[in-house]
Amino acid sequence: MNDTENGPEPEADEPEGGDELYEHHRIVVDRGQELLRIDKFLLHRLGHTSRNKVQEAIRAEAVHVNGRLVKPNYRVKPQDTITVTLPEPPRTGKILPEPMALVIPYEDDDLLLVNKPAGMVVHPAFGHWEGTLVNGLAHHLADLPTGRNGEVRPGLVHRIDKDTSGLLVIGKTEFAMTHLSLQFFHHTIRRSYLALVWGTPKEATGTISGHIGRSLRDRKVQAVYPGGEQGKAAVTHYEVLRSYGPVALVRCVLETGRTHQIRVHMQYLGHPLFNDATYGGSRIRVGPNTGSYRAFVENTFQLLPRQALHAQSLGFVQPTTGQHLFFESELPADFAAALTKWEAYAAQH
Repeated sequence: MNDTENGPEPEADEPEGGDELYEHHRIVVDRGQELLRIDKFLLHRLGHTSRNKVQEAIRAEAVHVNGRLVKPNYRVKPQDTITVTLPEPPRTGKILPEPMALVIPYEDDDLLLVNKPAGMVVHPAFGHWEGTLVNGLAHHLADLPTGRNGEVRPGLVHRIDKDTSGLLVIGKTEFAMTHLSLQFFHHTIRRSYLALVWGTPKEATGTISGHIGRSLRDRKVQAVYPGGEQGKAAVTHYEVLRSYGPVALVRCVLETGRTHQIRVHMQYLGHPLFNDATYGGSRIRVGPNTGSYRAFVENTFQLLPRQALHAQSLGFVQPTTGQHLFFESELPADFAAALTKWEAYAAQH
């Protein structure tokens, strides 16, 4: 799926995505640097901040030294590498417009729909300043709204992961962006995803409820906290559409849109997404890890070299006319090819 889940959303399934971290500063300490508390060091190096804000950033685990968390009283040493990461992209001024062959199933004066291919990053961020969907939108449209407080987020009211394919709606005016954001906030947006998961859930339909937040063991991934002790409330409804034996095709309907919501919820249920390297789906989870079956699975991984997740449908109210709009997108070629393989497998077993 940010979590700006119900306004501008995460690069998540979700949308699911405002819980990413973006590197704002990287400082390699000089060889001649004397030992100095890190809060004092950053206060002088960063400027336009206060010692209290620096200490808050350290306590919020936004500051790492040589890849590790430190406390405000840590003493900086020569040649330490200090990084400061924050949940919002660095503000870099204007977005560079880039001509792109965007697939736009629908467009009117207020909004447009984009069918995003897998592999495309939605928003410019550290390591991905060019080639993003926003770069393409900046070329396709002039004067896109930037969102709350002038942040650089042209037209976006939700996002999906880089390696998730499917539909996104973009606001072309401030009014449309606000109207659509409120629909996400009030959970009135209709959106469903198709996911290929390992195994077949025992119940043909069900609801997964469990707070989602950063993993305490690895802050690059999300985890489910069923007792609500961490993270934010998240609800995913699912329906098994077809079982192929070792894997199943599942439709997921989001009630919320937390970062990686479908991916982490299905892992929590015991059915990680097929070829989802982050959440344990990029190895054989059902069936023997030997012989012809292993070769079959590895070949299917090559056909679908990403998590098997596609944002299939999106329904919402047109901000100006009040008309209820609903759109669906076909499975992309890689996902369809993987399903064809599993259909052939199921027919033989």
